[in-house]
Amino acid sequence: MRLFGLIGKTLSHSFSQAYFEEKFRREGINDAAYSLFELADISLVPALIREHPDLIGFNVTIPYKQQIIPFLDELSEEASAVGAVNTVVIQRTDNHIHTTGHNTDIIGFRQSLQDIEIPDRALVLGTGGAAAAITYVLEKMGCACTAVSRNPERGLPYSALTTEIVAQHRLIVNCTPLGTFPNVHEKPDIPYEGISGKHFLYDLVYNPAETAFLQEGRLRGARVRNGLQMLHAQAEAAWGMVNR
Repeated sequence: MRLFGLIGKTLSHSFSQAYFEEKFRREGINDAAYSLFELADISLVPALIREHPDLIGFNVTIPYKQQIIPFLDELSEEASAVGAVNTVVIQRTDNHIHTTGHNTDIIGFRQSLQDIEIPDRALVLGTGGAAAAITYVLEKMGCACTAVSRNPERGLPYSALTTEIVAQHRLIVNCTPLGTFPNVHEKPDIPYEGISGKHFLYDLVYNPAETAFLQEGRLRGARVRNGLQMLHAQAEAAWGMVNR
């Protein structure tokens, strides 16, 4: 049985296992299974790989997309460029294990933008691994990104955001976990008064389907989108990489 999975610190919100189990059923894939691996610390990854000899690949979610890099043997070009990994491919030969990190968030986000007219500037809320992939894609498309962070050394502080700044950035992407189930009332602390019908709000969170962040945008006439489409696209890309 080929084993795949997802690692993260807390995975109760994740749709990944249900997605892949439905995919296996629908496509008649009978020799594969998908498991969730909650890890209290990223240092447990080598032991996880050793203890599951059938594990040939796994996805990576918050907060380990950047922390996992020192534990890998190799990075793809795009994963290296963004400094974040969300898919690991494991190759086993004799007694040797080789791990390669990829970033299919890039593929998933890019595909999810096909029907969106990309403006010349965007606010990217958060500075973690997901934010790095989103910034990479947008800048490749000619969109200048301003990172917004709780850490003033990594981006514009939330306290420095004004209504005018928000109004000038017609694409706002939430790359933080704020609003994820069960904490559905949480949302990024930005001046929502600057949002209008000219805005597009994109939230990488997909559970719940409409976060408090997206609700704020919709109530002000903005177009909104959650991260489910991106999740599906990156999952299919990850499946393709593991099964090359």
